Amino acid sequence: MYFVTFAAYGSIMRFAISIPQFVSDGGFDPAGLRRYLLRAEELGFHSAWTGEQVLGTMPHLGPVETLAYAAACTDRIRLGCAAIISSLHSPVHLAKSLSSLDQLSRGRLDVAITTGGRFRPFAAFGVEPDTFVARFTEGLRLMKEIWSNDRIDFDGRFWQLSGAAMEPKTYQKPHPPIWFGAAAPASLQRAVRLGDGFFGAGSATTAQFAEHVRIVRQALRDQGRDPAGFPIAKRIYIAVDDDATRARERIAASLDALYGYYGLGGLAPVAVAGTPDDCVRGVRDVIDAGAGLILLNPMFDDLEQMDRLATEVLPKLH
Repeated sequence: MYFVTFAAYGSIMRFAISIPQFVSDGGFDPAGLRRYLLRAEELGFHSAWTGEQVLGTMPHLGPVETLAYAAACTDRIRLGCAAIISSLHSPVHLAKSLSSLDQLSRGRLDVAITTGGRFRPFAAFGVEPDTFVARFTEGLRLMKEIWSNDRIDFDGRFWQLSGAAMEPKTYQKPHPPIWFGAAAPASLQRAVRLGDGFFGAGSATTAQFAEHVRIVRQALRDQGRDPAGFPIAKRIYIAVDDDATRARERIAASLDALYGYYGLGGLAPVAVAGTPDDCVRGVRDVIDAGAGLILLNPMFDDLEQMDRLATEVLPKLH
């Protein structure tokens, strides 16, 4: 596993890598993705993660389907999605998909979920905008009931089950780790109350992430939870290049393409980009802000970027 011990922090950092999901119509390369996943496992990354974008102009493969392929290609690396917008999903279907994936991967699954925020196109998913937080919390409660009980009796506002059953359960008991993606103070407090960890978004700057961590740590104190049992992670959009200007320009363009559909632009400040030493400094800043797991997310030249990060950036983070 790609762990780096920081004596000054008294902790062990874990590094994860994103799984490429941008595939043009008819352009999927099965052997290429298999090579990438095997190389990620060979390099010792702790885990490999997808993301979810159902609607958008980028050709984005589904996260659960991509993870199923990754599970078939690998043996040891943990697999996750950060983050599933669970308020837009049927929790019964989602519980089935995730329990199946946990079985297929032999218990290597991590799950991050999020409400998705108010800018989502709720009508496309049959969701009333004023109910998405309530659906999120009730849906999570229902999934945990499905994963934990042989028979499910559930009388919720949105979903009702009487004497229902679903098998198989998740491989991990009582269920895979449930991370929360969040940004607003109420959402961060909800993460501590209901989740197993906090996963900072790639679209947040390091300074914003540091503030989110401060709120999470205060909530942990207020709720009497042990911080050691509540991991904190962050996705970092990252580009390494001997030409620092080229790295910043390429990742800025990639972020505009990914987020422009939602009317979000100018996201270059959220990224870490530049020479290997620039990237070392940027990643170390995120560590200083409170991350114990960092998901490195290249946006182009995925295999080359992963190799350069593993050999030219991470070894300098001791």
